[in-house]
Amino acid sequence: MAKAAKIEFVCTDCGLNYNRWQGQCRCGAWNTIVEMKIPKAGNKSASSRLTSNGGYAGLTGGGSKKINEIQSTEAEKRLTGIGELDRVLSGGVTTGSVNIISGDPGAGKTTLLSDLIARMSQNMASLYCTAEESLSQFKNRVHRLKLDYNEEQLYLLAETSVEAIIEELETNKIKFAVIDSIQAVVTDNANGSPGSPSQVKSSAQALTQYCKQNDVTMFIIAHVNKNNEIAGPQTLVHIVDALLHIDTNDGQIRTLRANKNRFGDIDTVGIFKMCERGMLSVDNPSEIFLSGSSTESPGSTITCIRKGNRNLLLEIQCLTTETEAEFPQRVCVGLNMNRIKMLTGILRKHTKTKIFHDTFFNIVGGLKIDESETCIDLALVTALLSSLNDFVIPRTTCIMGELSLNGDVRPIDSGVPRVKEAAQHGFTEIYIPYRNYHKSMEGLGANIKAVKTIHELIALIK
Repeated sequence: MAKAAKIEFVCTDCGLNYNRWQGQCRCGAWNTIVEMKIPKAGNKSASSRLTSNGGYAGLTGGGSKKINEIQSTEAEKRLTGIGELDRVLSGGVTTGSVNIISGDPGAGKTTLLSDLIARMSQNMASLYCTAEESLSQFKNRVHRLKLDYNEEQLYLLAETSVEAIIEELETNKIKFAVIDSIQAVVTDNANGSPGSPSQVKSSAQALTQYCKQNDVTMFIIAHVNKNNEIAGPQTLVHIVDALLHIDTNDGQIRTLRANKNRFGDIDTVGIFKMCERGMLSVDNPSEIFLSGSSTESPGSTITCIRKGNRNLLLEIQCLTTETEAEFPQRVCVGLNMNRIKMLTGILRKHTKTKIFHDTFFNIVGGLKIDESETCIDLALVTALLSSLNDFVIPRTTCIMGELSLNGDVRPIDSGVPRVKEAAQHGFTEIYIPYRNYHKSMEGLGANIKAVKTIHELIALIK
């Protein structure tokens, strides 16, 4: 009598295994545990046996070695020609690396990788494998975006089988590949439907092992769940070398961040602009976050925020009008409403400012500011007072600093790099927290004004 297949219960959100079904997983999710059949040992395909060697190092074997007996090699990086992507990957894509790129539907994952594979086909045999659309759809996108590619080295494949994909990589001697997406492909070495934890994990392991053993560079597209995290088991994150994520900002602006990178820094953020020509790399983001207006008007203030290890200048606009309703409106675009309420409360308490007006805040360029970005407090307050009292803040002035509940101006992180960024863009008057002042700021050609309290700031700007 044949032995029955082993049964396990797996959470579709985090990938944890259980011996029996239960309503809630340890990750906190409810009704996400499903029954899975574990394949029998020894029932593997030829492709599986090819990639089942111990570790990603290949077929070397030979046991352990002393550290002095191992020859060290530097990771080879290749520039892609997409400036912001090269910046996020710390100098280009690493040869033989496996990278995941995720994001909301419509974020630009396929658009960015279509541009990337067209560029890479100029130098090496490249394969784009789509499991979610037809080959004609991909070709139409390439022509619509007017991408420049090498027709002799760019291969297209519509396939969902991992074994068939690996065979195609081997046949055409592919050195750069894109898989779209990991939730749509399946392998014979796992049970379950496409996108299940066992399929996602086994497919990623098989593809990664092949890439490591054959020096193939690969980008894998991954879907996200409602929490904007990669759908499927968390082991997927540990398998690959780099994890890139595209954030949308309710407009044309896209930010690319590396949440994991074995071959570089994870603090760098890339800025892209989505348009009819695809995802355009924005090499100088400060230009798109400043309105470029030559006229000065009340309610406009320029500040400097920090995205990863990059300093970005942006313009905050405020408009106050007499209310026609019983209660004044508070409208924010790209800002956190709770932060605005707190700052207006500080103004009422410490400066006796009466705000019986409809108030509208906006960030130029469509960027979203996180609630944790407190360095814009002084700029928000200044823009509000400027519109409320009808006075102009010169466009050569940059204001940054955090405001505490007692009216004190608190220091911000990376004060010197922010001031240098503002000075490089021609700002001649820069307001900073008193405790952020440093002697190195004196030779930048800007007038640095250090303030301690909200009262000092108001006295200086007026």
